[in-house]
Amino acid sequence: MIPQKTIEELINKHSTLEKDLSLGKIEKKIFAEKSKEYSDLNEIIPHAREYISYEKNKSELEKILQDQNSDKELVKMAEIELNDLKLNFNNNEKKLKLFLLPKDEADKKNAIIEIRAGTGGLEASLFASDLFKMYEKVSNKKKWSLELISISRSEAGGLKEVIASIQGTNIYSTLKYESGVHRVQRVPDTETQGRVHTSAATVAVLPEAEEIDLKINDSDLRIDVFRAGGPGGQSVNTTDSAVRITHIPTGISVSQQDEKSQHKNKSKGMKILRARLYELERSRIDQERSKDRKNKIGSGDRSERIRTYNFPQGRVTDHRINLTLHKLEQFLEGEAFDEMIESLTLQAQEESLINLK
Repeated sequence: MIPQKTIEELINKHSTLEKDLSLGKIEKKIFAEKSKEYSDLNEIIPHAREYISYEKNKSELEKILQDQNSDKELVKMAEIELNDLKLNFNNNEKKLKLFLLPKDEADKKNAIIEIRAGTGGLEASLFASDLFKMYEKVSNKKKWSLELISISRSEAGGLKEVIASIQGTNIYSTLKYESGVHRVQRVPDTETQGRVHTSAATVAVLPEAEEIDLKINDSDLRIDVFRAGGPGGQSVNTTDSAVRITHIPTGISVSQQDEKSQHKNKSKGMKILRARLYELERSRIDQERSKDRKNKIGSGDRSERIRTYNFPQGRVTDHRINLTLHKLEQFLEGEAFDEMIESLTLQAQEESLINLK
């Protein structure tokens, strides 16, 4: 059971916020933040009040059942009510535990998404392009802003690699379970025998880190400049506008050459580097906290095959939760995407509840 003190603190916090917001006692700078906190509490408080009154209500019903003089009809009603009370208690407890789970601060952040063609040659690059188009469509439907950071095209019109920044509300919480290996099974246009080929692309979703999230010392960076050209470059520039930034302590290196301006390339490169370093630190902390367990979902293992897109059967299967949607076309159009994400989120919450100590 959840300690009564914990539930009382939630109720008291809600009452204090309600009073302060109505009296205007909260600074303007944090008013929006406190309003959001109050709104979130509003949804859970009815469950908290029912949960805290459970023992009292149960005791009263049990008295009726134990009273030898109780009317039979009254006893029958009390039995039904007690059964409903217990079911409601379990439901409230689950909701409260979910609410009280440690919040991932990164959930509110924007995200940087990196898609790379994997095994499968040109077909893999075409699939990487399909995945990027899918995330573009999801972004459009959700009114998110997608900004291209870097792109490298293949000869067949596919993508060897693409990196983009996606901005909006709670982006990372929605996309974080997309990291991993995505596999496609389909007949390529160049296949004359009608055989199904399997190829893959990797997706990495990183929370976009701000400068306040981590400090990067200039002395830890090595910055090289060179002329843009070759893979990813649209043309060979006559100036040294391309930038390679190396974080010496970790060895993480980022190259950026899509912009004609060295300053813009450095700025985009630092955005990617900051996100990768932030995710590296988050992964280190997560591993320390959960050395004795590893959740199936959100494990952060980018080499893990997470999903299969089977074109002959028109299905998409997420292997982490064994969920198959026979809506492949709709999924790639961004139509059934939320259905998959909601199932993944629910399962991740279930895992967290099991591991909650």
